[in-house]
Amino acid sequence: MPEKFYITTPIYYPSDKLHIGHTYCTVATDTLARYKRLQGYDVMFLTGTDEHGQKIEDKAKEAGVTPKEFVDNIVEGPRGVKDLWKLMNISNDRFIRTTDDYHVKAIQRIFKKMYDNGDIYKGVYKGKYCKPCESFWTESQLVDGKCPDCGREVQDAEEEAYFFRLSKYADRVQHLLEDTDFLEPRSRVNEMVNNFIKPGLEDLCVSRTSFSWGVPVDFDPKHVVYVWIDALSNYITALGYENDKYDDYDKGWWPGVNIVGKEIVRFHSIIWPAMLMSLGEPLPKKVYGHGWLLLDGGKMSKSKGNVVDPYILAEKFGVDALRFFLMRTFPFGSDGNFSNEALIQTINVDLANDLGNLVSRTTAMVGKYFGGTLPVERRYEKERDDELASLVMGLRDKYEQAMEHYAPHKALEEVFQVVARANKYIDENAPWVLAKDMGANASRLASVLYHLLEATRVCGILLTPFMPQSMDKLFAQIGAGAAIQTWDSASQWGALPAAVTVTKGDNLFPRIDAEKAIAELEEAAEAAKKAALPALEIEPFVEEKVDFDTFCKSDFRAVKVKACEAVKKSEKLLRFTLDDGTGTDRQILSGIHKFYEPEDLVGKTLVAIVNLPPRKMMGLDSCGMLLSAVHTEQGEEKLNLIMVSDDIPAGAKLC
Repeated sequence: MPEKFYITTPIYYPSDKLHIGHTYCTVATDTLARYKRLQGYDVMFLTGTDEHGQKIEDKAKEAGVTPKEFVDNIVEGPRGVKDLWKLMNISNDRFIRTTDDYHVKAIQRIFKKMYDNGDIYKGVYKGKYCKPCESFWTESQLVDGKCPDCGREVQDAEEEAYFFRLSKYADRVQHLLEDTDFLEPRSRVNEMVNNFIKPGLEDLCVSRTSFSWGVPVDFDPKHVVYVWIDALSNYITALGYENDKYDDYDKGWWPGVNIVGKEIVRFHSIIWPAMLMSLGEPLPKKVYGHGWLLLDGGKMSKSKGNVVDPYILAEKFGVDALRFFLMRTFPFGSDGNFSNEALIQTINVDLANDLGNLVSRTTAMVGKYFGGTLPVERRYEKERDDELASLVMGLRDKYEQAMEHYAPHKALEEVFQVVARANKYIDENAPWVLAKDMGANASRLASVLYHLLEATRVCGILLTPFMPQSMDKLFAQIGAGAAIQTWDSASQWGALPAAVTVTKGDNLFPRIDAEKAIAELEEAAEAAKKAALPALEIEPFVEEKVDFDTFCKSDFRAVKVKACEAVKKSEKLLRFTLDDGTGTDRQILSGIHKFYEPEDLVGKTLVAIVNLPPRKMMGLDSCGMLLSAVHTEQGEEKLNLIMVSDDIPAGAKLC
């Protein structure tokens, strides 16, 4: 019975803009899963989506839909998560959504289990919270007052919450990190221990009451489970832990290997093992934290506007070429700089020139000189043939060593050394010269071409996890049936039939016109940007002219929001208490409650006209007017208060 191997990607936050960075991790995990299947393992490959949390609730509200409708569209809708994984030929066995009923029930049981054993207790959380990362931080952990992971602003948070006794497991987690190979690459270990454990591992806030989109704590329903407790547990709930959906947890799949991006290593290497220790369950075999794909020196991010669309690249260059580029170009544990130029160069050099030419030249010569089928008679020349054959026979072990150390780029390097040597072997043996005297040289020419086909076959087997569709075509062209596409046959010389028949097909990887392709990509990117712009309607410009002196009579000032509250009995009005620099608070009422919650505006610096005469609104004086921009977007009115830098002092005159 084959040995079991369980491998997972992190479950992805369903962003409304998937980019090549998301694809990178999933392609890498898929490649490792396919490699283990090739070796003969019974593989379970899990991926999915992390669908709870405050930022999803906020995004759904902005979109005017329920949170479930919001995530359904991104996960199941056109060009959504599942569509992208299908496009990229991802071979996952299971796909979990944290909104799945079985998972929700399992999370409630997991939370209760840790509560019952004394590892979860109730308290009050007071500290800093990064909404985009769904992360809690202490003041000392912030970098320049901002989230150390994403660099964005954090907000003060204070609410009743449950806490997990993470500090209880600090010593055990430190031992796990420092004294085992649980976390790789090793550089991540020093970062986790020095930045998080040695300064003092604090108990973790594991519930929220300030929003509702999450798994309810069943014994205290006003609380929802912290999103990372929810998300991390998917690796075992997807196997059936604490649920009746599956029954694979106790059948040898767990523990498994968790492949994650470096930005979430902290959760996977500290919180996750501590949770499992609390539950009394086995720890993962491995957590591997890969690097980021960088664009223009920074991590790809929708909020920064520097994302690369994998759909465009896959449709233009082919899925396998894109998969190959991601695994060939970037050392898996390190960051890598993505560029379209590097992608095109890799395709042209490695795939078109080296591998593609090896296949097309070899099959073309078998067709030209032997009508497509090699004769059985061979003339082997040890001095000319041994080096290539020896290199091919040693390839599988070198490849395996690299793959077992989570270094797919090194495995590909080994394969392409053989591809390069095979191309050199063509030049050294000059088949076209041998063909000039077929009477004397037919057996030698057949031997040369057979060596090339065998080298190609073995390389094709080891490239299958990276480019499965293209390797199917390669095997068809060189006459290699399914029985000799196996892991075992990759270490056997002479597996191809002696009288092998080849089929000259289309070029596996056509060469790309780099200049033309770059221009087309830039054009497509520009078109995508324009398509993403909302349909806007703006108010018609006022035709009546205002003379300059009249305009100058308006007194525009920077004002700081000291307090803001909804006006009773009014659905629209907010009451602002403002610092206008005079030392006396100014009150302004504004009908913008549809667009803003009052607590979100406290501390902001706004612009007001302060020399308007006071007017009564709901019995209250409004002394001025706040400036805002109004437009209609897809039939819905939108309003944005004009906010200026907080460095501008209250009362500063704007001119």
